[in-house]
Amino acid sequence: DFDFSESTYVIDSTTIELCLNLFPWARLKKVRAAVKLNLGLSLFGNIPSFFDFSSGKTPDVFFFDRITFEPGSHYVFDRGYLDSKRLFSIHRAGAFFVTRAKNNMSFRRLYSHPVDKKTGVRCDKTIALNGYQAKKNYPEYLRRVKFFDKETNRYYVFLTNNFDLEATTVADLYKHRWQIELFFKWIKQHLKIKIFWGRSENAVKTQICVAMCTFLLVAIMKKKLKIERNS
Repeated sequence: DFDFSESTYVIDSTTIELCLNLFPWARLKKVRAAVKLNLGLSLFGNIPSFFDFSSGKTPDVFFFDRITFEPGSHYVFDRGYLDSKRLFSIHRAGAFFVTRAKNNMSFRRLYSHPVDKKTGVRCDKTIALNGYQAKKNYPEYLRRVKFFDKETNRYYVFLTNNFDLEATTVADLYKHRWQIELFFKWIKQHLKIKIFWGRSENAVKTQICVAMCTFLLVAIMKKKLKIERNS
């Protein structure tokens, strides 16, 4: 139901809990073990497009260091991935990002753009980051959009480097970030990756890859059946 032509990827991770006695190589804490699946989901068909594995201890934002960003594409992620230096790497690649701003983010307003508050948009500003390190890591301007969502009765503040999108589209892009949460839920519930057939690191990662391949096969079959019904 999303009317957007540019390639758009939602980035997030899910932690898959393991038994420490069976998987000691995946130690997370004293009595816990886990492996983390980092993934980029294309909003066109909700298809996993790129992924990687990391330790359960590894911060999510490190996944950005292993991504080749596509010029003209949009990347949507939550504020757990906020890092000014890595945001600028997306900008330099000619790609765009949409994320939520942290409450304590320091910035200065440069311009305020007119908004239609009936759409839920409360403000649309061009800003610059404050602080020596933040300005050094991201020397360009950013766009800050404040939006009121009637469904949740909450205010959201978004950051993006795309100044051409409608402010409502920025909010809508972030709203569709929840598709990746549904993907992770579907994978865990239907493909039984909580039960592993092997105990080695390679066996665990292989089974997760098999689960995602199964998801893709199901998606392909559903699309074929839909085409056959409509033809």
